[in-house]
Amino acid sequence: MTVRLLAVPKEVPLLRQAVRAHLGTAASCEVELCVSELVGNVIRHVGEGTPVTVHVRRIGNGRTRIEVIDPDPRALPVLLRATADDETGRGIALLDAVALRWGVRQEEASKTVWCEVAAEPATT
Repeated sequence: MTVRLLAVPKEVPLLRQAVRAHLGTAASCEVELCVSELVGNVIRHVGEGTPVTVHVRRIGNGRTRIEVIDPDPRALPVLLRATADDETGRGIALLDAVALRWGVRQEEASKTVWCEVAAEPATT
Protein backbone atom coordinates (compact mmCIF):
# COMPACT_ATOMS: atom_id res chain seq x y z
CA MET A 1 0.00 0.00 0.00
CA THR A 2 1.30 3.43 -0.90
CA VAL A 3 -0.48 6.63 0.17
CA ARG A 4 0.60 10.17 -0.68
CA LEU A 5 -0.91 12.86 1.52
CA LEU A 6 -0.34 16.15 3.25
CA ALA A 7 0.65 15.60 6.86
CA VAL A 8 -2.23 17.20 8.74
CA PRO A 9 -3.92 15.87 11.89
CA LYS A 10 -7.25 15.06 10.17
CA GLU A 11 -5.46 12.65 7.80
CA VAL A 12 -4.07 10.41 10.57
CA PRO A 13 -7.31 8.54 11.44
CA LEU A 14 -8.07 8.15 7.73
CA LEU A 15 -4.63 6.67 7.22
CA ARG A 16 -5.20 4.17 10.05
CA GLN A 17 -8.48 3.14 8.38
CA ALA A 18 -6.67 2.67 5.06
CA VAL A 19 -4.07 0.48 6.78
CA ARG A 20 -6.82 -1.69 8.32
CA ALA A 21 -8.55 -1.98 4.95
CA HIS A 22 -5.28 -2.91 3.22
CA LEU A 23 -4.05 -5.46 5.77
CA GLY A 24 -7.47 -6.85 6.65
CA THR A 25 -7.41 -9.16 9.63
CA ALA A 26 -3.61 -9.05 9.59
CA ALA A 27 -3.71 -5.39 10.67
CA SER A 28 -2.27 -4.93 14.11
CA CYS A 29 -2.52 -2.19 16.66
CA GLU A 30 1.26 -1.89 16.43
CA VAL A 31 1.14 -1.10 12.68
CA GLU A 32 -1.53 1.55 13.23
CA LEU A 33 0.43 3.02 16.15
CA CYS A 34 3.63 3.23 14.11
CA VAL A 35 1.88 4.86 11.14
CA SER A 36 0.24 7.40 13.46
CA GLU A 37 3.44 8.23 15.32
CA LEU A 38 5.59 8.55 12.21
CA VAL A 39 3.12 10.86 10.45
CA GLY A 40 2.55 12.73 13.71
CA ASN A 41 6.30 13.36 13.95
CA VAL A 42 6.29 14.90 10.48
CA ILE A 43 3.42 17.18 11.53
CA ARG A 44 5.20 18.28 14.73
CA HIS A 45 8.82 18.44 13.60
CA VAL A 46 8.79 19.14 9.87
CA GLY A 47 5.55 21.08 9.63
CA GLU A 48 1.83 20.69 9.19
CA GLY A 49 0.92 20.30 5.54
CA THR A 50 4.21 18.65 4.57
CA PRO A 51 3.77 16.20 1.68
CA VAL A 52 4.55 12.63 2.77
CA THR A 53 4.50 9.21 1.21
CA VAL A 54 3.53 6.26 3.39
CA HIS A 55 4.36 2.68 2.40
CA VAL A 56 2.94 -0.29 4.32
CA ARG A 57 3.75 -3.80 3.15
CA ARG A 58 4.21 -7.33 4.40
CA ILE A 59 7.84 -8.37 4.01
CA GLY A 60 7.76 -12.02 5.04
CA ASN A 61 8.70 -13.74 8.28
CA GLY A 62 5.43 -12.46 9.73
CA ARG A 63 6.60 -8.84 9.55
CA THR A 64 5.05 -5.65 8.26
CA ARG A 65 7.26 -2.74 7.18
CA ILE A 66 6.11 0.86 7.49
CA GLU A 67 7.97 3.69 5.75
CA VAL A 68 7.18 7.41 5.93
CA ILE A 69 9.05 9.64 3.49
CA ASP A 70 9.19 13.42 3.90
CA PRO A 71 11.18 16.16 2.15
CA ASP A 72 13.34 17.28 5.11
CA PRO A 73 16.53 15.22 5.52
CA ARG A 74 17.62 17.35 8.50
CA ALA A 75 14.74 16.80 10.96
CA LEU A 76 15.76 13.41 12.34
CA PRO A 77 13.79 11.43 14.92
CA VAL A 78 15.34 11.18 18.37
CA LEU A 79 14.63 8.53 20.97
CA LEU A 80 13.79 10.44 24.15
CA ARG A 81 12.94 9.22 27.63
CA ALA A 82 10.02 11.44 28.59
CA THR A 83 9.29 11.93 32.27
CA ALA A 84 5.83 11.52 33.77
CA ASP A 85 5.31 15.30 33.60
CA ASP A 86 6.38 15.73 29.96
CA GLU A 87 3.51 16.34 27.55
CA THR A 88 5.49 15.32 24.45
CA GLY A 89 8.47 13.18 23.55
CA ARG A 90 6.97 9.69 23.63
CA GLY A 91 6.42 8.99 19.92
CA ILE A 92 9.74 7.38 19.03
CA ALA A 93 9.87 5.67 22.43
CA LEU A 94 6.51 4.05 21.62
CA LEU A 95 7.75 3.08 18.19
CA ASP A 96 10.94 1.66 19.71
CA ALA A 97 8.88 -0.37 22.19
CA VAL A 98 6.61 -2.04 19.61
CA ALA A 99 8.88 -2.30 16.55
CA LEU A 100 11.27 -5.18 16.03
CA ARG A 101 13.63 -2.65 14.48
CA TRP A 102 13.52 0.87 13.08
CA GLY A 103 15.78 3.40 11.46
CA VAL A 104 16.26 6.38 9.17
CA ARG A 105 17.52 6.54 5.61
CA GLN A 106 18.68 10.01 4.57
CA GLU A 107 18.79 11.14 0.97
CA GLU A 108 19.90 14.49 -0.39
CA ALA A 109 16.38 15.94 -0.51
CA SER A 110 14.35 13.61 1.73
CA LYS A 111 14.42 11.08 4.52
CA THR A 112 12.63 7.82 5.15
CA VAL A 113 11.80 6.78 8.69
CA TRP A 114 10.93 3.09 8.74
CA CYS A 115 10.08 0.33 11.15
CA GLU A 116 9.17 -3.33 11.11
CA VAL A 117 6.59 -4.92 13.38
CA ALA A 118 5.58 -8.51 13.93
CA ALA A 119 2.15 -9.67 12.86
CA GLU A 120 -0.17 -10.48 15.71
CA PRO A 121 -0.54 -14.21 16.26
CA ALA A 122 -3.60 -15.78 14.70
CA THR A 123 -6.47 -16.50 17.08
CA THR A 124 -8.59 -19.60 16.95
